[in-house]
Parts: sequence; C-alpha cells; structure tokens
Amino acid sequence: MNIEENKVVGITYELKVSKTDEESAPFSAEIRDKDDPFYFLFGSSGLPEKFENLLLQKKVGDTFNFTLEVEEAYGEADDEMIMALPKDQFTSERGFDPTMLEEGSFLPLMDEDGYSMQAKVVKDMGSDLLLDFNHPLVGFKLHFDGEVIEVREASEVEIAHGHVHGEHGEDH
Repeated sequence: MNIEENKVVGITYELKVSKTDEESAPFSAEIRDKDDPFYFLFGSSGLPEKFENLLLQKKVGDTFNFTLEVEEAYGEADDEMIMALPKDQFTSERGFDPTMLEEGSFLPLMDEDGYSMQAKVVKDMGSDLLLDFNHPLVGFKLHFDGEVIEVREASEVEIAHGHVHGEHGEDH
C-alpha cells in the first residue's frame, strides 16, 4: 500500500537541523526509532506540504533522505507571534506548575478551537510573560533520514477528526 491522501503513515527518522547562514554541520534535533515511531494522517497532518510531497507514493520498507529549506519547512520567525500575556492566566488551578513558567520552557496550551499548541516562555516580565508562539523549528533547514514502517487505511473517524487514533494516536 502506497502513501497517499487519508492513509495513516508510521515512520522512523532522524531529524537534523541547520541554519542557512551558518557553515556548521547539521545537528541532531530528534530521533524517532522503532520504539517511538511517528504516526500521522497523510494530507491532514499539519506538517510542511513539501515533507508530505516527498513521502507521497512510498510504501513500507522504503527509506527517505531529504532536506527542506527554511521556506519549505516552517519559514522564518514572525514577530507577531511573540506576545505578552498576563501571568495570572497560568495558575496551578489551570494546571500550570511555577517551574513551567521559567524562561526557555515550552507551555502546553490549547487554542480557542481545542487544538493543542505550545508557546516558549521568552521572558518573565513580572506580571506578564513574553511568549513565542512560532513553531520551534522556524528559521531552520530540516534534514530527514528515515524509513516508512507502516501504511494503512485511515478509519472514517480518523478522517473526520483529522488525526490518528488508537495505539499511535489519540484516544477520545
């Protein structure tokens, strides 16, 4: 079975990142091995379009090795995605531990539609937190080296919800 729209895809990979303006070799940012593979719903993943295009029509056992340029991946940082929010929105009653509010930490958040997102704490400004909602990989070239380990039909529920369910996805 080939990777195409509305298929659940399982892959293993090593992701290395590099900056366009630096001469240094790419450095490892993430490894998803057979003990912790990555699963997504092809066509609804929210991953860069070029990433999915380069996997299109691959099947179990196929390997891949490609680089996404910054503009093909998550682009450059957007200053409008950096904003100050009142610190009192991040209380223990709302599930936030004080250590989560330290500079450099990533806060697990939800948008108004209930979708998971995260923000990096840039600075504690007293009564406000300066948060960066840009994707953590903005400004980086992404170098993928991996293998397709599973391709299956997505269920009607997975297609309707736009994500993988079950063992390698969400249960709700």
